[in-house]
Amino acid sequence: MDRKVIIIPTYNEKENIEKIIRAIFSLEGEYHIIIIEDGSPDGTGMIVKTLQKEFPERLFMIERAGKQGLGTAYIAGFKWALENKYDYIFEMDADFSHNPEDVPRLYRACSEEGADLAIGSRYCNGISVINWPIGRVIMSYFASVYVRKVLNMKVYDATAGFKCYRREVLESIDLDHIRMKGYGFQIEMKYTAYKLGFKIKEVPIIFVDRKEGTSKMSSSIFGEAFWGVLKMRFRKFRKNS
Repeated sequence: MDRKVIIIPTYNEKENIEKIIRAIFSLEGEYHIIIIEDGSPDGTGMIVKTLQKEFPERLFMIERAGKQGLGTAYIAGFKWALENKYDYIFEMDADFSHNPEDVPRLYRACSEEGADLAIGSRYCNGISVINWPIGRVIMSYFASVYVRKVLNMKVYDATAGFKCYRREVLESIDLDHIRMKGYGFQIEMKYTAYKLGFKIKEVPIIFVDRKEGTSKMSSSIFGEAFWGVLKMRFRKFRKNS
């Protein structure tokens, strides 16, 4: 049986964390979860520790001292997943903006449909976003257009954070040399996989903005991505040996 793990970074997600964990564990097929917990003062980590007693073989957590950035959280999760011999490694938010019921669709895209990296895409079938302010929709959509034009990468949702990797993709990327830390990290990981020759497939999803908790988005995140994409255009990529 394929070993599958979902990486969920958390910071102040007490309203959502138990519900998202139980929703994932209710899916068919055995999924494990690794929480990357960045010292949430609201007690998110304590909720996870309580749930670990109920799910000792499926729920894991790495606790870090304070907010260290989305990119470093995922890289910590990737390294843990590779060390623990998982075949398929997912990225997912804690706040239900990514529907747990779409997880098996991403898995099938990789396990049955030939993809090395499956992306839960908001934009491959028009715009499928609910409850976002129009300004944020426009910013996100045109960020992906910008990435597509500058990098010549045919991915419609370049900043998507709902993904499934085959382990071979992550083994081939030098994770210590991924440079961007915010949402630019999502672009850099996709572009690196693309430049290394891996097959990317977009799976259409409906993205629903969080109902509980606080968004972590900021304009500085987009600033990092804008300049980082220009620099990426001229980088050389090689597989990790």
